[in-house]
Amino acid sequence: MISDLTIVLALLAVAIAMFAVNKPRMDAVALIMMTVLPLTGVISMNEALSGFSDPNIILIAALFVIGEGLVRTGVAQRLGDFLISRAGASETRLLILLMVIVAGIGSMMSSTGVVAIFIPVVLRIAHNMKIAPGRLMMPLSVAALISGMMTLVATAPNLVVNSELIRHGYDGFHFFSITPFGLPLLALGILYMLFARRWLTKGEAETVAGSKQPRLADWIREYGLAEREYRLRVAPDSPLVGKTLEELNLRSSSGVNIIALEHNSRFGHKFVSPTAQTEVYAGDVLYLDLVAPTIDIEEVYARFRLRKLPLTGNYFSDRSQEIGMVEVMLPTTSKLIGKTVVSARFRSEYGLNVVGLRRGSTALKNSLLDEKLKAGDTLLLIGSWKAIRRLQASSKDMIVLTLPAELDEVVPAASRAPHALIALAVVVGLMVSGIVPNVQAALIGCLLLGLMRCVDLDSSYRSIHWQSLVLIVGMLPFSIALQKTGGVDMAASALLSFVGEASPRFVLASLFAITAVFGLFISNTATAVLMAPVALAVAHELQASPYPFAMTVALAASAAFMTPVSSPVNTLVIGPGNYTFGDFVKIGVPFTLVALVTTVILVPWLLPL
Repeated sequence: MISDLTIVLALLAVAIAMFAVNKPRMDAVALIMMTVLPLTGVISMNEALSGFSDPNIILIAALFVIGEGLVRTGVAQRLGDFLISRAGASETRLLILLMVIVAGIGSMMSSTGVVAIFIPVVLRIAHNMKIAPGRLMMPLSVAALISGMMTLVATAPNLVVNSELIRHGYDGFHFFSITPFGLPLLALGILYMLFARRWLTKGEAETVAGSKQPRLADWIREYGLAEREYRLRVAPDSPLVGKTLEELNLRSSSGVNIIALEHNSRFGHKFVSPTAQTEVYAGDVLYLDLVAPTIDIEEVYARFRLRKLPLTGNYFSDRSQEIGMVEVMLPTTSKLIGKTVVSARFRSEYGLNVVGLRRGSTALKNSLLDEKLKAGDTLLLIGSWKAIRRLQASSKDMIVLTLPAELDEVVPAASRAPHALIALAVVVGLMVSGIVPNVQAALIGCLLLGLMRCVDLDSSYRSIHWQSLVLIVGMLPFSIALQKTGGVDMAASALLSFVGEASPRFVLASLFAITAVFGLFISNTATAVLMAPVALAVAHELQASPYPFAMTVALAASAAFMTPVSSPVNTLVIGPGNYTFGDFVKIGVPFTLVALVTTVILVPWLLPL
């Protein structure tokens, strides 16, 4: 008669085979296994569905929402901008900075949460730098896993091993006891990924090509907008102070088009999209476009007492969160036909300014002010994204032709960035202090983000990667089945028989290897629960210090590099990185061996046997 353990192992082999060929997709495989396992009689249907009540599943979902809050408020985008600014055009420097920052943040909070937060950051960086996301997503997951080796609270397996030491009457690890092992592994991980990224270029061309939408830089070039922009500060004695834009009428009188203003406020600068009734104050920063190329800008400085400020982007492209562009065409029925740009009153009617006009395939280079508009003309308008969306929804006089790719990157709650950071700080503080369970800390963070309007319910539901959650839930029943059939106990007993009289370093290597292999099939927390007692029993048999053996299990439990189902961290990057099961095997197995060798060398040296 076939034993229950044989049946479970056979199903596990089938699941791994389907993962390897990537057919059907991974979450479908998990659903199949969750359905089939109860039919064997090894586990009940309630046990198969128990993953849905696992606090870690709720924790992961909540961390997706927290990540969405950081994206919607622009925090993630600014972090990406920081990485890009420091990395320049160097992909190597970017990879190093990314892995260091992720490992650092992950040392204080859930590595799964860090990955959920950084996925949109990395996607945006990859798009801007024209790098295939797959070249960065794997380094992201590797750094997040290594972050579990940085501090005692970085991941649950560390705490499990620490509790086992205390339960056996030993002093536990200190907060930074694991750090001397994590730092060298992080350095080796960075060096390894700098070399191994060349194996992650599959599908790069189609990934980078991605969107066919134009970017603002394309329009700046096509319409010849470069060198027409000026950023100026209004002096206290300027004749502009205290007047509205309608009263000043600078476009008609001086050929100067005010694209946007920055008002000083108590909390910094407030960016304003100008209307006819917008008033100019002393100290305001004006963003100007010269619609008439013959204008003497120096004469404008002197007459209106304006001071020139430096520009940091080509035609205000650095302000793409506030300033947008749109291409429109005039239909034959448009009431704008026959009018000039000035008489059409674009700012008053639509909240937008005309900065480019194309007739046929040629963009006009002369002054736009007195040009009469014709049917079929293509206009380039600039203004707030809100005004652009309003035009897209309602205008009958213009047909919206093209929206730029930057529209997808606009954050809807940019003013709420400080609130999002406060919520994140509360979550991290609660997790580090241990006042409440991690899942409760994450749920508190979600409620705070909603209360402070950083997220809404619709965006929260959309942010959760349900495919990843189903994959994790579907594989959890294997952990129950292996324990109920005695498979895990049998493997643990075999280790004690196998090591026998071997050298301590060989015992450590065996412990690491078995823990890592268990981690292929069951969660790293469950692996630590099962292997920590084994490690202490082996240390007792060898009459050696328990700390090197306990530390080896803690490090190996975080070394879940080898398959996409070894850790939720890996699962999250499958889609964004366009990875297959084989990609993780190809990258993860060699680095797991590197981690094993490093552990066997460092642990006996820093924690004498």
